[in-house]
Amino acid sequence: MNKIFHFIFIFIFSCFQLTAQQKLTSEASVSVVTCGQGTELYSAFGHSAFRIYDPILKLDKIYNYGTFDFNKPNFYLNFAKGKLTYQLSTTRFGYFLQEFNYENRWVKLQKLDLDEGDVQAVFNFLENNAKPENSSYQYDFFYDNCSTKIEEVIKTVLKDKVTFNNDHITSNKSHRDLIADYTSQKFKWGKFGIDLALGSVIDKKATAAEYKFLPDYIYLGFNNATINVDGKDKPLVEANITVLKEEKKPIPFSIMQPFIVFLVIAMFFIFKTYQNYTTDKRSKWVDFSLYFITGMVGVVVLLLWFATSHTATYKNFNFLWAFAPNLVIAFFMFKTVLPKWLANYNKLLLVLLAIQAILWILKVQVFNLAVIPIIIMLFIRYSYLIAKHK
Repeated sequence: MNKIFHFIFIFIFSCFQLTAQQKLTSEASVSVVTCGQGTELYSAFGHSAFRIYDPILKLDKIYNYGTFDFNKPNFYLNFAKGKLTYQLSTTRFGYFLQEFNYENRWVKLQKLDLDEGDVQAVFNFLENNAKPENSSYQYDFFYDNCSTKIEEVIKTVLKDKVTFNNDHITSNKSHRDLIADYTSQKFKWGKFGIDLALGSVIDKKATAAEYKFLPDYIYLGFNNATINVDGKDKPLVEANITVLKEEKKPIPFSIMQPFIVFLVIAMFFIFKTYQNYTTDKRSKWVDFSLYFITGMVGVVVLLLWFATSHTATYKNFNFLWAFAPNLVIAFFMFKTVLPKWLANYNKLLLVLLAIQAILWILKVQVFNLAVIPIIIMLFIRYSYLIAKHK
């Protein structure tokens, strides 16, 4: 039985080897595949891949750098720690299209104007990169993803023959601005989560090259790239082809969006504060809730900053309103008579809120608009507690 399994393994391995060494015909081509956004947050930014097509050999293959395995050991822990591994996977172009057609996402091809030798070189590189021992890479949302890999592969294989000018990028956006372009309409809660988790490092202006973590900008980059042939530069893209079109659907309005939800919550707690002030009776559960929740959020913010390898979660000043020590202070709020030192602690919290407002005005970090009701609510409650001590 072992010999049979050994024979099957050798046979399958040999088949892969033959494919990797396959000689393409003169009809073969390389295309960059760009796909529109989907309905889930992970697909909000679109997708990029390579297609190798040889009609004579009936080869039609997608090379996808955007795949990961949920079943790998410690997947969620590694994701939280910023150590998520992605793989280059392959599939037939027809299967790939079926998935995107089902999800109602547009798909465009950019057929590259490469000679036979360059097509073969790209194919050989991708086949070698798709081997199990080579397929994995350390994913980074901004600097090493399915989109950035496209340009990286072409530069690696074709070297100085190809030039990406980036002259077409004339805007002056930060990484947060670029994310907002894709999330502010359809993914409001996703945008809130991103703005909460990612720090001030993504508020620096992105260079033209850094725009290309987004597939749309890889698409534009290739359209404006050139390749040198016999000493002359010509467009790298030979043809643009729309394979699938999306059916445009209106974005439904939902009252359950972050700003409205937190505004309602803030108004309720402000009303309770007014009641407490007029009746001179403090609602302990109100204070416990506010301190405990802001403390919990603050702990998560600090863990993302200091305990992970995520490059985008550094210097996150959301900790100024989501102050981690509140998690401990919350349990003091059950006391009927509050400790005297708590007044000074609350004054510190007011100072932190003021510092956050200054950082926002100076655009050191741009916060989500949904935190405005939260900050106002906290400011009023902290001020009430200070006044009650007096």
